[in-house]
Amino acid sequence: MKFLNGLQPTFDLTYDDVFMVPSRSSVGSRTGVDLTTDDATGTTIPLVVANMTAVAGKRMAETVARRGGLTIIPQDIPVDVVTDTVTQVKAAHLVYDTPVTVKPHHTCGYALGLIPKRSHGAAVVVDPDTNRPIGMVDLDDVSGVDRFTQVREVMTTELLTLPAGIDSREAFDRLRAARRKLAPVVGADGELVGLLTRSGAVRSTIYAPAVDAAGRLRIGAAIGMNGDPAGKAAELVAAGVDVIVVDTAHGHQDRMMDAVAAVRAALPADFPIVAGNVVSADGVRDLVEAGASIIKVGVGPGAMCTTRMQTGVGRPQFSAVLECSQAAAALGAHVWADGGVRHPRDVALALAAGASNVMIGSWFAGTYESPGDIQYDADGRAYKESFGMASKRAVTTRTEGEDPFDRARKALFEEGISAGRMYLDPQRPGVEDLIDNIIAGVRSSFTYAGAGSIAEFRERAVVGLQSASGYREGAPVPVSW
Repeated sequence: MKFLNGLQPTFDLTYDDVFMVPSRSSVGSRTGVDLTTDDATGTTIPLVVANMTAVAGKRMAETVARRGGLTIIPQDIPVDVVTDTVTQVKAAHLVYDTPVTVKPHHTCGYALGLIPKRSHGAAVVVDPDTNRPIGMVDLDDVSGVDRFTQVREVMTTELLTLPAGIDSREAFDRLRAARRKLAPVVGADGELVGLLTRSGAVRSTIYAPAVDAAGRLRIGAAIGMNGDPAGKAAELVAAGVDVIVVDTAHGHQDRMMDAVAAVRAALPADFPIVAGNVVSADGVRDLVEAGASIIKVGVGPGAMCTTRMQTGVGRPQFSAVLECSQAAAALGAHVWADGGVRHPRDVALALAAGASNVMIGSWFAGTYESPGDIQYDADGRAYKESFGMASKRAVTTRTEGEDPFDRARKALFEEGISAGRMYLDPQRPGVEDLIDNIIAGVRSSFTYAGAGSIAEFRERAVVGLQSASGYREGAPVPVSW
């Protein structure tokens, strides 16, 4: 990356402070852009779901990995729960969605609680003895009846099923011809294998899933620096975790270096270890020297974070990523840009500044796939709750097993918002909808720069500085004619 007209900024910059200038390009199509990352994490798009309890869970991990990204399970989740999550994600199909299933005798109230857990908006009714699909219900079927009504009384029995292994284009054509948005996928014996939507069939031709050496979906997990980080890391890796993130708000401290060194000694030499957070070249160098291969960059830019207002500590994110990525590259390491992205342009600018992956947190909290239950405000708008990982709510959960007096002491020092409403976008209610929007923008950015890969984009991106009014000029304005 270079600054327009050779300008060397004398102050730090956020994503809003900068813009990218088009360059001569021989990249003719967005589909010709390769977004595979180079940090050994196996991601085929440069998106990582942040290790936030309100965002990263089993459904998120499975769905994002199917589209090429990676999800980091938070550190405050018990190891046995993480192990179970890893097992389920590894067992998930690379193309077909995991269906919501109910049995004929289940109540409509039960189905009503399950269907919103996935973005496809329906449940497959299966025979309890054969696991073969015998019907389907959607929200309309189960909402307008008594909650104790059995599913068998309202389910649709005129099923369209698709055979396992069907070509994506053919599946799309069959669904379109039948005027169906989705259909169960069955094996040769008629048992349910998965679910395929029209959009899923199309996406399977655009995205390459992030898979491990055995061809299973990838997943990461975070650990803290307290206790036995090396032992926990080894246990998680044995369970199938593909990336370990050693995480704390202030990553440039002695205890963090000791934790990273211990984790590195406990894992294979080439296993990807992420550590952070830092915002300076010195922090990068010390963490890489301790054994980290990827550095997490960002202090205070997150939507749920109040660190800068509480402490004055942090750094504008674009400059932090730029400096840290340069330091990491000199050492053969990489950086993840963590926080501060609110638009697809921000993701592209983080990559231009040198990030190999960009972490998404609260932006993904308001989706069907995040762990929380959907709630509704007084106007009937759907939302989910999100909270910062240094907030009182998160600290209370993380210290659940500690002495009550010590927990009370720690509660005095929380930073972050404990409850924020993240509304589901009616146009993009699923995380895949948001991924489509982000990746479309990033691919376009690459074509404007004339770059066919992330490495080329880092080289070719030309970035300029803009005023607040310059930023506003580029934002869409609702117009009434």
